Amino acid sequence: MDLIIKNCKLVDKLGEYNIKVEDGKITDISKTPLKGDETIDIKCNYLMPGFIDPHIHFRDPGLTQKEDFKTGSLSAANGGFTTVIDMPNTLPKTNTYKALKEKIQIAKSKSVVNFELQAGHNTLEEMKKMITLKPISFKIFMDLESDESLERIFKDLSTLKDTTEYNGLVATHCEKKAIVERETERLKQKGENEAIDYTYGRPTISEDESVKQAIELARENNLRLHICHLSSSKSLSMAKTASKSMPISWEFTPHHLLLDNTAYNVYGTFIKTNPPLRPKNESVSVEDLDETSIIGTDHAPHTLEDKTKGTWNSSPGIPNLETVVPLMLTEVNNGNIDLNIIPKIFSTNAAKVYGLENKGEIAIGKDADFTVIDLKREGKFNIDEFETKAEYSPFDGWNYTGTAVMTIVNGKVVMDKL
Repeated sequence: MDLIIKNCKLVDKLGEYNIKVEDGKITDISKTPLKGDETIDIKCNYLMPGFIDPHIHFRDPGLTQKEDFKTGSLSAANGGFTTVIDMPNTLPKTNTYKALKEKIQIAKSKSVVNFELQAGHNTLEEMKKMITLKPISFKIFMDLESDESLERIFKDLSTLKDTTEYNGLVATHCEKKAIVERETERLKQKGENEAIDYTYGRPTISEDESVKQAIELARENNLRLHICHLSSSKSLSMAKTASKSMPISWEFTPHHLLLDNTAYNVYGTFIKTNPPLRPKNESVSVEDLDETSIIGTDHAPHTLEDKTKGTWNSSPGIPNLETVVPLMLTEVNNGNIDLNIIPKIFSTNAAKVYGLENKGEIAIGKDADFTVIDLKREGKFNIDEFETKAEYSPFDGWNYTGTAVMTIVNGKVVMDKL
């Protein structure tokens, strides 16, 4: 059975188009009417290549009271995402062949959107086994590793690239362990216990030093570097400079783009995340978005109990899958972001970095993954209407203009608010 999507506006073309889909692939793009077994009229809204979130935590297995692959993928579909890339910090960690194989089966049985999995590092022999299951990359939480450990991990990944089919892509959480431990302990000893103090326990310099180290280690070991949730303007400058001489990419989260650390005084530990929100003069902002940028939500839900244990003991993480698209489209409507970069920052660029060759573009032969955008639809975020298990969001109650109204995965509608 084939599908026709008609009356589509495309951001880079004039007029309305019709798209034909057969067997989950795009087979025709035309301004003239097309015939098919089923037709969807998207009423001159924008059709975009299916959005890709390169950074989510679905907590499955082991932490499913926070989220699981069913609720997480429903949250993704509701937010306009057709593909997600899950992180390895579950229970057990996804850093063995057995754990990775188990997570693949869990995701296949539960997910309503496309998925890819990142693997955690381990011994070289264990990573060689994991590579046979084709994880999309390896993730390093640099804030949990010593300098000596990091040197070994990057060297092992280099060896892995030379001896297996590993593509050499490493994703990093960049915060310097020694600085975080020192500053956190110093503040605790002083009795500092306001939510905003978390910012200074993981200061901006900890990210800057870690980004510098990641760049050096990736260059030395001939690896491709992707910096997750980049939040520091100085780190951004370093990454841009490095990009002139090595393969490096980075992603921004909505909370780091839209909020600074004064938000702790409003939202308390609900806004606690790693890396933390930065002082305004040290933070990235929407002005840093351009056609090369990538948005990653770092969707990291917790229970309310997890989030209300005080400054130092509350769990870090924010659920973002159902808020990020309206937040960024609101910035478009406010004149702060060019509409033409939306497909790039939400789809095309992530597809290129992660080697998703059949995604990220509306073109004949590509996967029929689409996000339909109503640029003028207005609303107010209501956490009670979200699909995530999380019961909190700093953006709850915010007004927005522009949202995803339909999500189509492999030619099948998985969300429809048109």
